[in-house]
Amino acid sequence: MKKKITLKHIARELEVSISTVSKALKNSEEISRDTKEKVQAFAKLYNYRPNNIAISLKNKRTRNIGVIIPDIVHHFFTTVFRGIEKFANSRGYNVIICVSDESFDKEVINMEMLANGSIDGFIMSLSAETQQKNDFNHLKEVTEQGIPLVLFDRVTDEIECDKVIINDKEVAYAAVQKMIDSGKRKIALVTTDSYFNVSKKRAEGYKKALADNGIPFNEKFVLTLPYQEIDNSYIERFFAVNDIDAVLCVNELFAIHCMGAVQSLGRRIPDDVSFIGFTDGLLSRYSVPSLTTVAQHGEQMGEMAAQMLIEKIETEIEEHEEETYRTEIIEATLLESESTK
Repeated sequence: MKKKITLKHIARELEVSISTVSKALKNSEEISRDTKEKVQAFAKLYNYRPNNIAISLKNKRTRNIGVIIPDIVHHFFTTVFRGIEKFANSRGYNVIICVSDESFDKEVINMEMLANGSIDGFIMSLSAETQQKNDFNHLKEVTEQGIPLVLFDRVTDEIECDKVIINDKEVAYAAVQKMIDSGKRKIALVTTDSYFNVSKKRAEGYKKALADNGIPFNEKFVLTLPYQEIDNSYIERFFAVNDIDAVLCVNELFAIHCMGAVQSLGRRIPDDVSFIGFTDGLLSRYSVPSLTTVAQHGEQMGEMAAQMLIEKIETEIEEHEEETYRTEIIEATLLESESTK
């Protein structure tokens, strides 16, 4: 099967501008017969087909932004959406939101539904299944046609686009260091599968903090939970068989479940076991005791993502210019509460 090509590929191969390729394929009188024949022959050889949906999206400004998030349960994603909407509305844009429910298929369907000429660009965080499958063709099709895309939080290096993330590794390191400084040595990590880029980075920070303090990494102290349908009996067994005095959780939902399991075993928080979790949502504030958290500043992340997307939408790239992309890093912070000393 021949590789799918775009206007950009044809232009690069024939050393002409993208505009020249586009006009040649439309048989424009502005283009010489020789150039038209070369372009059309090349396009035919590689079975080039224009993406009419993408073309319509690029050429017609709607002042609508499409947002796809993986979940509405987690407080973090709702705060990001709030930030997106706040900034977009201030610039005269409307926001259309879809939820992938951590499903690859639903993520693809959402993109196809929104890319019908009704929006000017996408802001999204990858679903669990998309990261698990490592399949980003639906994103590549969009970006290769010049449709602006900004990824936030759950991102991939496979796609060239603007991104907004937090300093996951560094803040996880700081969280573990705080627990070590308070006298904790047997520190567990409660995480998801490593195909989540954020979980992978947080695990790296956890391991580095242990290593820098001369604490051996113990694989038995890592509890990997599914991103859906948490089994409390599994969590209780983990804490029953392991002598643990502190826990870093990659999200607040895991932290609340684990705190409940520890308390059911008769252990006190934070005297016997300290807890730190990512995301400072309602669960963290109203848990007993209240949870020390990593504030991910979701609203700030959403505002930044919307600003980056609107800049791309409203900036015309000259034909001779190479498009550039940037990654903005939001500095997360520790919010101390009752679950740590």
